[in-house]
Amino acid sequence: MKCGKQLGREEQEYCRDCGKFPYAYERGYSLWNHRDPVSKAVYQFKYHNRRCYGAIFAQEMAAAYEKQIREWEIAEIIPVPLHPARKRKRGYNQSEILAEELGKRIGIPVNGEAVIRIRNTRPQKELDNRERIRNLKGAFAVSKKWDPKESVLILDDIYTTGNTIHRIADILKKAGAQKVYFLTISIGQGL
Repeated sequence: MKCGKQLGREEQEYCRDCGKFPYAYERGYSLWNHRDPVSKAVYQFKYHNRRCYGAIFAQEMAAAYEKQIREWEIAEIIPVPLHPARKRKRGYNQSEILAEELGKRIGIPVNGEAVIRIRNTRPQKELDNRERIRNLKGAFAVSKKWDPKESVLILDDIYTTGNTIHRIADILKKAGAQKVYFLTISIGQGL
């Protein structure tokens, strides 16, 4: 198991997505499956200015995964970035809020400037898996100011197919990170 999705059969080692695609990250976890009431809460956090939910989600993440984060020897938490135009429109980046709240609780620095979204891509929720892969090609870059860390944690709200986290993990490794892990609030069951 790599992404944390529930498996259909006990003898399965990987979910359908992880079995087909060699993701660049080492491992990751999500707090909950992406269905009600979690999906509604994430939607409110992401699109309806419920920034206070970030503290609640981060508290749950710290309670569930702080020990694992310590075992991974995470040096830095990196939130998934929004394109500047989308951040201006929304007014905030929910992944940044979540990362800051988690970082405060477990005492690990957050670097919201390590990865930059250089292309304003279509929202992933509107796309199938092939379109998601194409949509994210060349969408991210690592800041020239980033000082590579051996082990980093990517933080995002929802894991669906893993394409976003894979792309970011890949560029972070090319920039010098040795190991990349992830945490999300919720996980979908694939497309």
